[in-house]
Amino acid sequence: MFRNQYDTDVTTWSPQGRIHQVEYAMEAVKQGSACVGVRSKTHAVLTALKRSTNDMSSYQEKIFKVDDHMGIAISGLTADARSLSKFMRTECLEHKYVYESPVPVQRLVSDVADKCQVCTQSASARPFGVGLLVAGCDQTGPHVFYNCPSGAFFEYKAMTIGARSQAAKTYLERHYTAFEDASVEELVKHALTALKETAQNHDINGKNVSIAIVGVDSPLKLEDQAGVQAYVEALGGDAVAEAPADAMAD
Repeated sequence: MFRNQYDTDVTTWSPQGRIHQVEYAMEAVKQGSACVGVRSKTHAVLTALKRSTNDMSSYQEKIFKVDDHMGIAISGLTADARSLSKFMRTECLEHKYVYESPVPVQRLVSDVADKCQVCTQSASARPFGVGLLVAGCDQTGPHVFYNCPSGAFFEYKAMTIGARSQAAKTYLERHYTAFEDASVEELVKHALTALKETAQNHDINGKNVSIAIVGVDSPLKLEDQAGVQAYVEALGGDAVAEAPADAMAD
């Protein structure tokens, strides 16, 4: 990974036109535990795989509530994610105070992307080493966005980030056409099945998985351990019908 004199700070371009510090931040996202976000025409669902440092420690939370209509799943440096989630909560409160309505999901995602992009232009700062999957509902319906450390953001019908996420992405590409008309239970089942592909030995349970659900007419709900375990047990050995795939991004 060492790039000689071209990776000493974020303002130095390599002869190939690359900024290696930004690429290193994106690599941090790939090293984090996996997260999956999917949406239908009525709901958006986030699932995330939690890690613990050892048998005596608790699991690190991976999904944070931003507002009643929005939440984020993180992959990468948790401390950076906490800083960004605090910024997002503040923006939500300010928008609600001024306009007396929830902030549109894409507007907040764009603000976070601008904040991330500023850190790629100053030698006195470093890029945020975390990727965010943002799920929320507003007047235009449910949304799933991915915020990249580079400052770019994209909207998806289904997306996964983190370690071993390619296996989950393959599953989502095969089934995303069924998500639009899926019930919330089916949507959670798809998200958990994709997440299971990234887990070591395909082992998921109520302790190492987080689930968040937000709907057009329902606020964001973070499932507790019992609720997560119920969804995992319902998943069981059920097979999901195959569907053709073209592309996930809108």
